[in-house]
Amino acid sequence: MVRTLFFYVCFFPWTALVAICGAPFSLLSPDYMHSCGRIWGIVTLWLAGIRLVVEGRENLPQAGQPVIFAGNHQSNFDILSYFAGLPLQFRWMAKEELFRVPLFGMAMRRSGYVSIDRSDRRKAMKSISVAAERIRTGTSVVIFPEGTRSPDGRLQEFKKGGFLIALKAQVPIVPVAISGSWQVMHKGDLKFRPGTIRFRILPRIEVTGLTTKDSDILMARVRDCLAEAMGEESSNAAVN
Repeated sequence: MVRTLFFYVCFFPWTALVAICGAPFSLLSPDYMHSCGRIWGIVTLWLAGIRLVVEGRENLPQAGQPVIFAGNHQSNFDILSYFAGLPLQFRWMAKEELFRVPLFGMAMRRSGYVSIDRSDRRKAMKSISVAAERIRTGTSVVIFPEGTRSPDGRLQEFKKGGFLIALKAQVPIVPVAISGSWQVMHKGDLKFRPGTIRFRILPRIEVTGLTTKDSDILMARVRDCLAEAMGEESSNAAVN
């Protein structure tokens, strides 16, 4: 309880400071805002007493090669883990509503985040096409195919949107398996437990030759890859 209280007392002022400092930098270059986010993630994990173990750096894309990072989603600490664990520029794919938040939404747009409008099918398909074009021109993005955090830490069913984007953009998918973040913080909890999060970057899955009709095949490949990796790590993801 003391650690949790200490964390929140520090977290909110720290996050506000990063947002206030980062928003003006986003006017100069989207990369500056992302760099602020990376510092935010590293420091916040430290404040929470979380040890991040990153594996598979050899599977990171080469400079200039856009990819879609697709990972399981166990807790709020996953976002921090991506910022701290990926030593490269990437952007988040986020729902359109977040872009309407004052200041925060402006910073997201100027940082190059990719919006997805899910209000109806026509707008959703248009968002997918726009996102695919952005990625094709060199922007790597992160998606959570489950759509939301897992209630029990286990891999949930996937949504198809991110895979349609990968197929339209014809860019590889790099699966990312996260273990231990559910033990650190359960969905719906404000309380967390200091511990270890394993962030494993897996070999890329190519989409060359596949079309949008193959989205179910691609989705199954990524899900099987993540399920296997999580199974291998589950016994090692103990909380300190």
